[in-house]
Amino acid sequence: MFFAPKTKFFHASFTEHNVLLARVSAAGPPLVIEDIREVAADDTAGLAEAIKALQPKKTGSYLPVICGIHPPRRVVRRMTLEPKRLRENGYLNEAVSLQLRIDPEQHTLALNNPHDGAEYDLAQATQKDVVVCGLPSEDVLTTQEKLLAAGLYPDRLELGTLATIGALADCLSLAKAKAPVLMLEIGADSTQSFIVSSGGLEASRAISQGLDGMVPVVQKELNLKDEESARKLLFSNAFDFTGLAPLLTRKLLKELQSSIGFYEVQTGQSIGQVVCPLLPPKLGWLEAAVASQLAVGVFQPDLAAWLGSRQITLAGGVAAAAQNPLHLGLFALIAQYPRHAAVPEKAA
Repeated sequence: MFFAPKTKFFHASFTEHNVLLARVSAAGPPLVIEDIREVAADDTAGLAEAIKALQPKKTGSYLPVICGIHPPRRVVRRMTLEPKRLRENGYLNEAVSLQLRIDPEQHTLALNNPHDGAEYDLAQATQKDVVVCGLPSEDVLTTQEKLLAAGLYPDRLELGTLATIGALADCLSLAKAKAPVLMLEIGADSTQSFIVSSGGLEASRAISQGLDGMVPVVQKELNLKDEESARKLLFSNAFDFTGLAPLLTRKLLKELQSSIGFYEVQTGQSIGQVVCPLLPPKLGWLEAAVASQLAVGVFQPDLAAWLGSRQITLAGGVAAAAQNPLHLGLFALIAQYPRHAAVPEKAA
């Protein structure tokens, strides 16, 4: 497979709800984001049109892109290792299996430092805390096949969650924020919860409560005939769910409060704000509802300032994108960071 020399570069962020695509002027900073396109996740024809609009003179069958994905079964979890046991045969698989309750043999996994996202060096390992990230191996193949079927060739394929955590930590560092932020990726059947500070990923948890669990509550409280009607209403933006929010989020809030309480007891730090970077505008009320019930604010990143700090500018036609926090995940794929030495752990 051959590609012509690149004069433009492309990025794509795939979530459960939408696909965001961007064309940029260079592979690295300084660069200009020239165009951004958004389509619904299930709009195959719309995606084809967006690709054509970004690269109308595309040669060959595929458009090379850097892709960020959010597969439902993704794994992004902070966990604790025993560095002295890392040389033992089978120790890593045992630790992952026990702590994360997944079969490492069935997953494609990587280890990263929680402070800067760099690859965890097993040979020189001294830190006990790591971020385990990956997805079931069969999902890797399925994702690649879907991308190729859409006319996209992944130059790089990465978990969008990890990129977003890095961008959020960098935004907090730029803003000199002292309090960590609770980042929630609320999906259909689960919620990925992350406590992020300017120093990186502080804590993580997968919670078995998502949007699907809210559908029966909507049906019952509004006396609808079936769950499909309730589902359509929940995602329609045609009803004000503010009053129902405490009921809809009760189970999720119980789990979040437990996680936050444990973190605050362990660290002495309190959560300052909440951000839900994957929720579409129609579900924006949910972010505000969670923040309200946790008695904190909604985090509004200054994306224009952050992009500028990373030598990224927006062309006039897409300048408004800097005001949309839902573009954080896309911008996270584009940004690049200088390498820093790992932050040493505090003595026990």
